[in-house]
Amino acid sequence: DRTLVQSNRVCRTRKLNVLFIIADDLRTSLGCYGDPVARSPNMDQLASRSQVFLNAYAQQAVCAPSRTSMLTSRRPDTTRLYDFYSYWRVHAGNYSTLPQYLKSQGYATMSVGKVFHQGIASNFSDDFPYSWSVPAYHPPSYRYENLEVCPGRDGALHRNLLCAVNVSEQPGAVLPDMESAAQAVTLLKSRVGRRQPFFLAVGFHKPHIPFRIPQEFLSLYPLEEMPLAPDPDVPELLPPVAYNPWMDLRKRDDVQKLNASFPYGPIPKDFQLLLRQHYYAAVSYVDAQVGRLLAALDELGLSDDTLVVLTSDHGWSLGEHGEWAKYSNFNVATRVPLMFYVPGVTSAASSFPFIDVFSQSGRHGRPVENMVELVDVFPTVCSLLGLKAPRPCPRVSFKVELCTEGKNLVHSFRHRERGANKEHMAFSQYPRPADQPQLNSDLPLLKDIRVMGYSMRTWDYRFTLWVAFDPSTFQANMSDIHAGELYMVADDPGEDVNVFTAPLTGNLFLFFYELK
Repeated sequence: DRTLVQSNRVCRTRKLNVLFIIADDLRTSLGCYGDPVARSPNMDQLASRSQVFLNAYAQQAVCAPSRTSMLTSRRPDTTRLYDFYSYWRVHAGNYSTLPQYLKSQGYATMSVGKVFHQGIASNFSDDFPYSWSVPAYHPPSYRYENLEVCPGRDGALHRNLLCAVNVSEQPGAVLPDMESAAQAVTLLKSRVGRRQPFFLAVGFHKPHIPFRIPQEFLSLYPLEEMPLAPDPDVPELLPPVAYNPWMDLRKRDDVQKLNASFPYGPIPKDFQLLLRQHYYAAVSYVDAQVGRLLAALDELGLSDDTLVVLTSDHGWSLGEHGEWAKYSNFNVATRVPLMFYVPGVTSAASSFPFIDVFSQSGRHGRPVENMVELVDVFPTVCSLLGLKAPRPCPRVSFKVELCTEGKNLVHSFRHRERGANKEHMAFSQYPRPADQPQLNSDLPLLKDIRVMGYSMRTWDYRFTLWVAFDPSTFQANMSDIHAGELYMVADDPGEDVNVFTAPLTGNLFLFFYELK
């Protein structure tokens, strides 16, 4: 595996660099993933030169647990992080991270924007100095992100969900992701001519709410052309514990005016269209920032020597099943884009000219359809760099600093897929405080978790068991089943018909969960 890169490209005198791009709340609403609405030409261009994993899944559909899981290659039950309020090194185990491991191998490691989740979850330092050679950069204008900076129809400023703005009128005449892109370009320029390889992680804040974006991106998505979700109703047989009541949206000024009933709403259709329009516009805004990075990589002569990874921490519901935001085990919340550009391996072309978002493309390069997970990223990056990948973790790994609970996907870069492999599975989970939706259902604190939904996605189905959970011991009682979901995705790709029956499928899940 370590000879993969060397055997497919001209021998280099230095290690490959890494540009690691992670967006926030970006579902697979991209042209290269077949979305007919999305306008994402720069990410599509990257995809056309990359190995694209079409069915990649996050381990928990919320920011801090997912990012910590991906960067340590440990699942939430091992990091013991299900909310935002603990640091894995002191709360669970002193696990090495991907940038920390690369730093130990001689890489200069740098973080821009939202890579780790800020605050307690990364020790108020983005895990510096363990993971980064220099302190992480955060865009100064982010301090205004959740303040009253959104112009309303009344001429006043509000704390709105829909927040398309004239950037020149915003504080500092800039937005956070613009600052992050500019800082990342500056760091790329600083690495030109250096022998030491680098790992540069760039985390964009969008399309996370609020949709504080340049207003011109809305013109890409005329309201009269915006479709509603194809399945906007709450499924009749959906267990209440599985539903996310989108509380973070309800706290926004413009959403509060809708007086949507708790927990199921619904949101009026005219506002649904606006919400979907703003989400897609935010995706195109992120695409433009990605284009700036790729163009800089190209112009600086670094694209021949840089592995590029692009992904997201989780997806986002856009009205499917009557849900908005993430906070669930549904496919739209757990499935993410994942692509790897490896110079000389995934494509002979290494040019990334900036593409104006008002043009369009939708290609992908080498597609992989079998199920993969974000915990697979760490070992795969290591192998693509010619480094020894972490060994698989033992069943209990709290005292093991460097190991992986994911799979090394490097074999897929050598061999074309031969079709569906029904043994490939992806696991996700989500905590709840109760069996019925309540005000803290989306983001329960650890002490309040009483039910855990363990979810398994295969080629044929998505299967979830909601079981009793003890937050004091971090133990799930797999024999105390509160509810279940089973969707046969071949006939029901939208996961709208729950066909769960407890005796048979409960035992089946226990068998497969042991494989995890």
